[in-house]
Amino acid sequence: MKVRTHMMFQGEAEKALALYASAFADFRVGDVARYGEGEGGAPGAFKLAPVSFAGHELLVFDSPPVHAFAFTPSMSLFVDFDTQEALEAAFATLSADGEVMMPPGSYGFSRRFAWIADRFGVSWQLNLP
Repeated sequence: MKVRTHMMFQGEAEKALALYASAFADFRVGDVARYGEGEGGAPGAFKLAPVSFAGHELLVFDSPPVHAFAFTPSMSLFVDFDTQEALEAAFATLSADGEVMMPPGSYGFSRRFAWIADRFGVSWQLNLP
């Protein structure tokens, strides 16, 4: 048995992965599957890829049909950092053109914490324990 977080984008998966790779040094995208003729997406467009970073695995999918739902902050990626500098750098990258729900600060449960939704709507909790 294997459990991975599945993330479905709607036409922006490749752009999102580029953003995340710029925010996290160990962010790795595996073999990218692309749509073929007759598969619903534009031939050659991003379809699916496995991703790993900080010991966590994601499965990233780009859906050709537009859906009436998107990401929600109630499900988020919670990232523990080793240094405040790394947290601040990730915050700056991921919050650009996104929504800051809790700016970086000390909220009593950790030394530094921030909660954001990036420009693609993915929710991130950034923590310095």
